[in-house]
Amino acid sequence: MTTPSSSPSSSPFAIDHLKIVPRRFYGRWLSAALILLVFAFIINAFAHGQIEWKIVAQFMTAKVIMHGLLNTILMTIYAMTIGIVLGVIFAVMVMSPNPMLKAIAGFYIWFFRGTPLLLQMLLWFNLALVFPMMGIPGVFEARTVDLITPFIASLLGLGIGQGAYTAEVVRGGILSVDNGQTEAAKAIGMTRLTALRRIILPQSMRVIIPPIGNEVISMVKLTSVASVIQFSEILHNAQTIYFANARVIELLIVATIWYLAVVTVFSIGQHFLEKAFARNQRKVVKTVKLKAAPVTIIEGAQP
Repeated sequence: MTTPSSSPSSSPFAIDHLKIVPRRFYGRWLSAALILLVFAFIINAFAHGQIEWKIVAQFMTAKVIMHGLLNTILMTIYAMTIGIVLGVIFAVMVMSPNPMLKAIAGFYIWFFRGTPLLLQMLLWFNLALVFPMMGIPGVFEARTVDLITPFIASLLGLGIGQGAYTAEVVRGGILSVDNGQTEAAKAIGMTRLTALRRIILPQSMRVIIPPIGNEVISMVKLTSVASVIQFSEILHNAQTIYFANARVIELLIVATIWYLAVVTVFSIGQHFLEKAFARNQRKVVKTVKLKAAPVTIIEGAQP
């Protein structure tokens, strides 16, 4: 018995005759158009506003602006270096089984995270009111007001304050590493500090670097707070100029452009650091697993 064959196109479930129509994202186009209109309005306002762009170009590379830019970059690097070193030290202390070390680290983090940065700078800058002289009696002594310059006060305020935030970032990175890595390091004879330095910290960098990168970018902008104690960073020098020539918006634009340029450079550096430590982490994990591979001991076998 034979049944009449039917073509696929005659089936009620056939879809070969349907036309594929791409989905239209009208909301995306509308939002993009609105954003472009806003940007066009802002650009037009700056282009036709009361801004002397010749003055902006003139002061972009002015000597005083370049000096302030250099101070901003150096202060960022120095303060972040102090902050990272202190952060690692106090992160290890707060995770230590020693209750005294843990208490000291806890107080440090609590105090410097709980007080405003500007207040810390002012305290360092006015330290001479508490300690008129500093040094070792009979060996070296100097007036505190001569030692605590605006640069030193800014460095201490930014660096030590940053250390409290970095300590929590480092602690979170250490906690993100699996406990099996610590156990594998102990299995091959590493001490706690050696395992921390060679195994735990390299692997935790994957978690630590992104927030540290944000802290670096924040530090670039926080250096502007130091203008309160007369530290010659870029914003302070720009203000000094526009107090003299009354070109406020032009000098603020100059400072904005240089801040964006510095932040962009640091962001690019963070990107390459993340890639480098990601490659290093894979190597560290592979090495630890190979060295900590289980060994079967046959009873009675001669070594």
